[in-house]
Amino acid sequence: MSDLALFLDRDGVLNEMILNPKTQEFESPHHPDDLKIFDNVFEPLKEAQKKYNLFVISNQPSYAKGKTSLENIKAIGEKFSKTMIENGVRISEYYYCYHHPQGIVEDYSYECSCRKPKPGFLLQAAEDYKLSLRQSWMVGDRDTDVECGQNAGTLTALVLNEHSAKHQGRSTPNLKVNNLAEAIEEILNRRKS
Repeated sequence: MSDLALFLDRDGVLNEMILNPKTQEFESPHHPDDLKIFDNVFEPLKEAQKKYNLFVISNQPSYAKGKTSLENIKAIGEKFSKTMIENGVRISEYYYCYHHPQGIVEDYSYECSCRKPKPGFLLQAAEDYKLSLRQSWMVGDRDTDVECGQNAGTLTALVLNEHSAKHQGRSTPNLKVNNLAEAIEEILNRRKS
């Protein structure tokens, strides 16, 4: 098994973000029916998994913030995982952080070590799967994703999702791309050279 990993943020990279009418912000889906995975991710992921172990690393604070139930968040995760399997994509593990320091649900509202930009989940995956972080990649659509990868010692790619624009601009990723397919193409090309 390869010791290389592609760590992938989920919302805005693998699936669409949904407009929350209450906040007028594009956010993670709050109900399984809201989950819409981008059409152009399956084939690139199948190419990537020939060389890289795939992991999903995602902050999911909507329950901590009182926006949806924990059951809904877990059902979205299950639906996402099932769709990946049905399309031939092997995700080695999903790491979801349900915490937020300014949450309103007491048991989930604190400063944790797993919420990006902290590198807790990447370090855990590296230990559990014997990964070389220096040659692995973190791909996300926010500065916190880039910072998380840099804090763990990986290479980084920033997906320029228009709905995440206000969460971009202060980080310096190794790559800036328009979508996941571009990121994977560039990452795989760099492996060849």
